[in-house]
Amino acid sequence: MYENSFLQALFLGIVEGVTEFLPVSSTGHLIIAGDLIGFVGVPGRIFEVVIQLGAILAICVLYRRRLTAAVLGVGSDPMARHFVFVILVALIPAGVLGLLFHDFIVSVLFSPYVVCTTLIVGGIAIVAIERLDIEPNIHSIDMLDRRTALKIGFFQCLALVPGVSRSGATILGSLVVGVERKTAAEFSFFLAIPVMIGASAVNLWESRGLIETDHILIIATGFTAAFIAALIVVQWLVNFVSSHGYTAFGWYRIVFGSLLLTYFLMRT
Repeated sequence: MYENSFLQALFLGIVEGVTEFLPVSSTGHLIIAGDLIGFVGVPGRIFEVVIQLGAILAICVLYRRRLTAAVLGVGSDPMARHFVFVILVALIPAGVLGLLFHDFIVSVLFSPYVVCTTLIVGGIAIVAIERLDIEPNIHSIDMLDRRTALKIGFFQCLALVPGVSRSGATILGSLVVGVERKTAAEFSFFLAIPVMIGASAVNLWESRGLIETDHILIIATGFTAAFIAALIVVQWLVNFVSSHGYTAFGWYRIVFGSLLLTYFLMRT
């Protein structure tokens, strides 16, 4: 049973690392994958929270120079202050709504049927927005102003619903307001760092009494798998969307969501 939990943790860690920064909903994939394989190796949401931190660590490693420059230069460098400021502005809407509706989201919306539906709807939105072929006028994060950052932040609120995808919501919001594709992806990466660290801190505190010594190796396995998978996928994603856009992810969501919805309806 322990060996089975170890393999399940490895699998779910890879799922998290692969999907966290793609506009396909990592939470949705984890809910579905966990349901399909019957993962019960760790109680509560501790495992999910920790493997998300593994994916975030990958972003910190890949963009360590930009992040270090921002942290060290925030007091003296105007560009560093601007970088931090637009990220904080974009965090406000989802942060407020997340605090207000956290219990409702966790207790009501974390359902395979909600995830399947939002996967499909989100996929349609991606395809539709890409077909609009909006001409970008913002080609770097340094060009973002606070109003544009706030607009992207409101789009990020959609990701509070499981299956919508945090990266998908922020990327699509960025495209709508005129951010070019590569910059949209990178801005979503940077927004993920405080969002996921904050959400993880809350969930870990709420679940602090559930973790046991036997869970540590399982959690570490998932964390490592998520970190390595995210390292690979993030670099690939930036190159892919620069040349091909996001339409392929939209069709993937539509097909995957439809198949899963059919599966769950037939199972009931």
